Amino acid sequence: MIEEIAARFPYWMCAALIAVGLFGMIQKRSLVKKLIGMNILQSAIILFFVAGGLREGATLPILLEQGAGNADAADYVNPLPHVLMLTAIVVNVAITGVALAFLVRIHREFGSLDEESLIEQVRQ
Repeated sequence: MIEEIAARFPYWMCAALIAVGLFGMIQKRSLVKKLIGMNILQSAIILFFVAGGLREGATLPILLEQGAGNADAADYVNPLPHVLMLTAIVVNVAITGVALAFLVRIHREFGSLDEESLIEQVRQ
């Protein structure tokens, strides 16, 4: 049983990070803490996809020799999850930058980043 848990350690860590990120997004009242929770959640999902794209004993999908036509696809790591996660990282950085700009503007306008006080100020 311990061997099975250890073999899937990256997935357990991703699940723990997803739980921490969801907790931060749902339970915290500060918008900055919600943004940090969202970044943890996004990073956990990226790590999950990268861990899923790895294979033990596989190599990079680069053929250095001309005429190496007998290569088996099972011998290589699938590069697609890694490429897609590079795009996800760029989107993550852009979303974080825009969210931080919104948080600065909200703080200047309302003087607080607490969710309850913002809702109370908007209702008045």
